[in-house]
Amino acid sequence: MNTHHDIPLLFSTRIIRLFCYGFLSVILALYLAETGFTETQIGLLFTLTLIGDAVISLWLTTSADRFGRKRTLLIGAILMASAGIGFAFTKNFALLVVAAMIGVISPSGSDIGPFLSVEQASLTQLISNEKRTHFFAWYNLVGSFATATGALAGGWLAQSLQLSGWTALESYRFVLVGYALGGFILLLLFLNLSSSIEITPSNEIRNTQYALGLHRSRKVVFKLSALFALDAFAGGLIVQSMFAYWLFVRFGVDAGTLGSIFFGANILAGISALLAIRLANKFGLINTMVFTHIPSNILLILIPLMPTLPFAIGLLLLRFSISQMDVPTRQSYTMAVVAPDERSAASGVTAIARSIGASVSPLLTGFFFGIPALLSLPFFLAGGLKIIYDLLLFREFRAVKPPEEN
Repeated sequence: MNTHHDIPLLFSTRIIRLFCYGFLSVILALYLAETGFTETQIGLLFTLTLIGDAVISLWLTTSADRFGRKRTLLIGAILMASAGIGFAFTKNFALLVVAAMIGVISPSGSDIGPFLSVEQASLTQLISNEKRTHFFAWYNLVGSFATATGALAGGWLAQSLQLSGWTALESYRFVLVGYALGGFILLLLFLNLSSSIEITPSNEIRNTQYALGLHRSRKVVFKLSALFALDAFAGGLIVQSMFAYWLFVRFGVDAGTLGSIFFGANILAGISALLAIRLANKFGLINTMVFTHIPSNILLILIPLMPTLPFAIGLLLLRFSISQMDVPTRQSYTMAVVAPDERSAASGVTAIARSIGASVSPLLTGFFFGIPALLSLPFFLAGGLKIIYDLLLFREFRAVKPPEEN
């Protein structure tokens, strides 16, 4: 089969998955609060969700190039559907922890699980070096638009159901069932991928000694992973679900309005990913990553200092308009500096590092949110740590160029 079939299919699965993540993210913390859990318990559950995702994804992605990329994606879809069902039909905290840690569920609206790593490796195999950042930018654009549409749909669906007489808990549970359905749709789509996305084993590959799916690029990947973990720890302090909850507590924003806010924010984030193509072609991947990320983090620090909701939303939207320029460039850079048979593992290990980094943060945010005087502290910590990450990344990797920049 030719690759023209696989590329749109991989873009389609990205759209459906990110729609589901956005669909759920606006109401997930509200659902858990309505179920009776405290802010600290919600933060703990989100932390355990991200830890479970890190463990499962590490296991799947570091063996995907040899076990089979298509098989790995199918397993991920099953885990996503299972998590949605588990969250929708139990109020028991221990069972929710099990569903969160074994399944795939996104409290942030961002891409988690084994999907991103395997899809990026597959796309890199199907396109040229010169087109890699271009495709990744569009890949992130459609994902951001899907997340935005999902957030809008999830927030307003819950609001509409409540206006029709449903309880808040019932409306949020309906959204969770929709999330589980999305996992089953992904399963059907992944079944149609061809063998073109797979690595063809050679004698050299068969005889290579791997550690976490890596060989010659191990040092570079581990160094990138440490830096990405710092960035993700900072980002985990203000995941979209907790950001939505902060707006609800600080300004009394309802679920429908929250959906609209994050719809606009994610649309702007998607557009910013496209702008990264031209900047990367002119200034290079590392420079684009660093010098677009620092201003967005300054804006993040300023958001809780705003006295009214319109000012806070304005800064939020301004931040999102530049915040995602580092994402396609980061993904493209990681794929460029490793060997073809390390791509799923490299993407997986760096993604897992990000998941581990982000896993502790929601617990801290839940603790801070439980103390009125510390409600805005996560914004200051997140912005400051992200700026430190940017400076370290520039120092360590400005001299390591991808093939198209040499």
